[in-house]
Amino acid sequence: MNLLKAIGTIGGLTMVSRVLGFARDMIGSRVLGASHANDAFNVAFTLPNIFRRLFGEGAFASGFVPLFSRRLASGGHEDAQKFSNEILAVFMPALLVVTIVFEIAMPAFLWLIVSDYAATPGKFELAVELTRYTFPYLVFISLVALLSGVLNSLTRFAVAAFAPALLNIALIAALLIAPGGGPETVRMMALAVLAGGIFQFALCWVAVRQAGVRLHFGRPRLTPAVRELIVLIVPATAAAGVYQISQLFYTFFSSRLGEGALTNLGYADRLNQLPLSIIGTALGTAILPTISRSIERKADAEAANTQARAFDLAMLLTLPATLALAVASGPIIAALFQGGRYTAEDAAITGNILAILVTGLPAYVLVKVLTPGFYARKDVKTPVRIAVAILVASIVANFILIPVMGIYSLATVTSAGAWLNMALLFAILAARGHFRMPGWLVGRVARQLVAAAAMAAALYFLQQPLAGYFAASAGRRILAVGALVGAGGIVYFGLAWVIGGIARDDFRALFRRATPEEVPIEEGA
Repeated sequence: MNLLKAIGTIGGLTMVSRVLGFARDMIGSRVLGASHANDAFNVAFTLPNIFRRLFGEGAFASGFVPLFSRRLASGGHEDAQKFSNEILAVFMPALLVVTIVFEIAMPAFLWLIVSDYAATPGKFELAVELTRYTFPYLVFISLVALLSGVLNSLTRFAVAAFAPALLNIALIAALLIAPGGGPETVRMMALAVLAGGIFQFALCWVAVRQAGVRLHFGRPRLTPAVRELIVLIVPATAAAGVYQISQLFYTFFSSRLGEGALTNLGYADRLNQLPLSIIGTALGTAILPTISRSIERKADAEAANTQARAFDLAMLLTLPATLALAVASGPIIAALFQGGRYTAEDAAITGNILAILVTGLPAYVLVKVLTPGFYARKDVKTPVRIAVAILVASIVANFILIPVMGIYSLATVTSAGAWLNMALLFAILAARGHFRMPGWLVGRVARQLVAAAAMAAALYFLQQPLAGYFAASAGRRILAVGALVGAGGIVYFGLAWVIGGIARDDFRALFRRATPEEVPIEEGA
């Protein structure tokens, strides 16, 4: 597999979804503002996504993709298809049971998290109603995770990367259909979440069938394949569960910080998640099957080289995003969201949150690069133990810091926790001899840091003469943000190319035709 091409496919189509997501948020901020209706919708949107990440995506993919890839390599297409059907037969009923339980117990569950919403008349009740509309999304989007695992294992990355765009299209349509800005708007958006899940499932189901894999909903049985997957994903689910519990605490704390807090945090995190999704998730998705196949062939050096190249690409693309968002967070937030019911004060708070949050961005992305080194070796316990320790420390830190720092405590603790997580994962992989930074990688990252620092300085001085443009007309906002992005890109990538911060052979490889089994470019290329 040509790693850069795979990242380009996944990252490019993820960018489409994220751009649509920003369009959704830009419309939503103006229609709803930092209001109690927007807060209620954010709770309703967050909860099924928390459980989606718990039962689908990360935890499920960490076990399913290596097992599917190995069956594909050893038993062929038919064995891999049989394995998928056995998993689907168990996965579907489990999702239905979880959904039914939460639909019934939703008021009690939300009372544990956002009971302070009851202080605003109708806010808690609206949150319960909206979450009951959105929660069935969990069933469809978790099935999408299984279908995406099949497609990614077959190195067909495009459909799975594009599917999330359908959710954003549905939400934009809802905002345009019901632009009043009150409860009716967020009710329409909640129904759009469910519709988006159905559309994503349909798209991926068709793509899997076109790939020659015939899936069906059979009778659930605990076959040896199912047991093997359960043994793998239970610890991974525990690891994901630790992270999702931290997200519940994030919601818990923010619901006690006043009206609009969850909305402001959400908009800041959306920008923070942009490079994380495009770069980190794309890298993690692309390298997990490759590392798994390398380890199956006992080619440990090849697996380490794949991870080193992913580390290089991660830093090349993440460092400029980090410093650009940190230096120009205020102007960027104002340009994207300020207007209508979303005030300049709201934009300033969100900009400050973003500036703190993105300091952990390189660590977030590197966690995505490092964890496949554990999952491909069927070691999911180590990331769990690390995640549990960080969760406990983060909760304690927030209880201590919120009275002092207020809303900014959540961003500070999240960023610090990401760096600690990354450092521990890296140290353990290095101690076991699975991954160390070769000399060429250390030098490359050092040059990237130099280029990123020069870009940050250029952006700092450039935003001063553009200050009046960021909250002006739509055309001036586009011009100002375009100037920042363009100037930053020219300075960073131009200097990185000149001083050796970019692997030039990787870019030449974009013009080669690669096969799924192609050996990665040699170390230090």
